[in-house]
Amino acid sequence: MRPVIERLRADGHDVAVTARDFAQTLELCERFGIEYTAIGHHRGGRVAAKATGLASRTAALVRWARANGPAGAGREASKRPFDLALGHGSNDVTVAAALLRIPSSTMFDYEWASVQHNVNCRLARAVVVPDAIPPERLRRYGAAGKLHRYEGLKEEYYLSDFEPAPGVIAELGLDAARPIVVVRTPPEVALYHRFASDIFGAVLERLRVAAEGEGLQPVVLPRVDSQRAQLAGIPGFVVPEHAIDAQSLIAQAALVISAGGTMNREAVALGTPVYTTFQGRMGAVDERLIAEGRLRMLEDAAALTIPASGGGARTPRVRRDPGELIDLLLSPLHR
Repeated sequence: MRPVIERLRADGHDVAVTARDFAQTLELCERFGIEYTAIGHHRGGRVAAKATGLASRTAALVRWARANGPAGAGREASKRPFDLALGHGSNDVTVAAALLRIPSSTMFDYEWASVQHNVNCRLARAVVVPDAIPPERLRRYGAAGKLHRYEGLKEEYYLSDFEPAPGVIAELGLDAARPIVVVRTPPEVALYHRFASDIFGAVLERLRVAAEGEGLQPVVLPRVDSQRAQLAGIPGFVVPEHAIDAQSLIAQAALVISAGGTMNREAVALGTPVYTTFQGRMGAVDERLIAEGRLRMLEDAAALTIPASGGGARTPRVRRDPGELIDLLLSPLHR
């Protein structure tokens, strides 16, 4: 959302940002200089806990929106505090917008998070997704007639103006002459990823051995504190304690291995060789990237080739205009 926020403000729009206190979200907002209001926190991976969290955060968002909309506080603000609500995979903002009778647009790029999409697609007026996702996969969520599809990856839009900074290498105490592998842990608390990945564990062991005997530098980026505590004691692993410039690190790495989605696609967008160890149901975006050879599926840790410095062949970057996404997101205002 960073370039979306910047361009909307440049065009004279008032934009207010909220963020949930989970993983590195607040730290990343601060790193990118995005002013935000923190609302709510993650309640855990269980369905009941997620439902409680949704209700709590939605109520807090409604109160915040009524008090902080551009129309001002009090009676006028309670009628229509904002003209539009935008979110990427956020049930909270979509439900709050519906309660406030504010039109909303929702974005996502993984179609099998069914609980999330059954809420968002039915309540939002615009559903903005990559064109890799077949429309028939989204009909059961109530997205018919609301779809606005864009070419390529969302990462190709929000990284369009990105150029890697070298400072992250020194910040982490890495040797630029030795191969760096960036590793992202599984999303253990996500509803669509309910199990530990034996493959991922085997990959970590393979990287530990390579760090010990082959000079590899694995940088492991955990999602939550419990993962960080487990990983920090492994010899040879670099485990940052805070949010870092991961995009610059990815751009300068020899290889990326991720059990999630966004970091895989950031590597693709930046031209870095990348493996996925995702063990959930494969989404259409990753299906297309694998078919195109831009993403590789790693099903056996023994098949992992430890890269020399520089890694495998890099692919050309694709840069897309964020303005195209903004036009789709603002479509409810033009109906």
